[in-house]
Amino acid sequence: MPDLSVCIVNWNTREQLRRCLRSLRDHAEGLELQVIVVDNASADGSAEMVRAEFAAREGEGETVGWKVELIANADNRGYAAGNNQALARAEALQVLLLNPDIVVKPGALRALAACAERHPKAGAVAPRLVYPDGRLQASCRSFPTPDIVLYEALGLSRLFSRSRRFGKYRMTWWDYDDERPVDQPMASALMLRREALEAMGDAAVGAAGRGPIAGAFDEDFPIFFNDVDLCKRLWDAGWEIWFTPKAEMVHEHGASTSQVPVRMAVESYRGLVRFYAKHYRGKIGAVGYWGALGLLTLSLPVRMAKAWMRRR
Repeated sequence: MPDLSVCIVNWNTREQLRRCLRSLRDHAEGLELQVIVVDNASADGSAEMVRAEFAAREGEGETVGWKVELIANADNRGYAAGNNQALARAEALQVLLLNPDIVVKPGALRALAACAERHPKAGAVAPRLVYPDGRLQASCRSFPTPDIVLYEALGLSRLFSRSRRFGKYRMTWWDYDDERPVDQPMASALMLRREALEAMGDAAVGAAGRGPIAGAFDEDFPIFFNDVDLCKRLWDAGWEIWFTPKAEMVHEHGASTSQVPVRMAVESYRGLVRFYAKHYRGKIGAVGYWGALGLLTLSLPVRMAKAWMRRR
């Protein structure tokens, strides 16, 4: 059994994927890795690159501690479905979700595993993310409750960014220098404990508790908020999610989604509406629920316009 299964869903980011896989190979540091790449019908030769440079060929021995499996989809099945495909093949007790625009830095994989060992109730552990120029990336957020939607709509989160109350959503009051529980880190780099996924009741567990992980991601969230939904379900099931600054990775951020920004703005809105319907409808007051959805709908044209301007 490998020490760590790594799941990567790719769409038209061949060069970033190449760098990601090289960083995993170079910084495994004695860990036996099972790397599963799901390519969502890329048109840039991503799948061919993985086959040529990383996947083991029949009749050839594999590098010790390094195994890459490729799932080449005939169409774009989305991020959630792609991760479920990869998780169904994962063999290790710890599973690392990685975006293809991540570069793993030395010591990061072992630091994530060590954090999980320090916190037995950690269903997930996230590293500190930095941009390619070394700047800190704000990668952790709180769940988008109605008060947060109001603060965002009124601009209070920007005016009082250092306030724990008004800056709650993006956690702008925090400097990312300490290890702490967080609601929802980016799944761009997120280590998941197999036991936690199985305990949520979403797994087909084998006799040894190591069967295929099925349905960890809700595919009703094809692109956005599937990771937020997963984090919410982990917390609701009694697990914790931890951030550790002792593990650091480089994240280019938006390598796939920036290719179609206006569509992504719409998909983000749809994902958030689905998240509200699933987790808050009937569980919070009607005024808070419908008020939050109304504010989100009013903000959609602005978000689409901003995305269009970025595209230009």
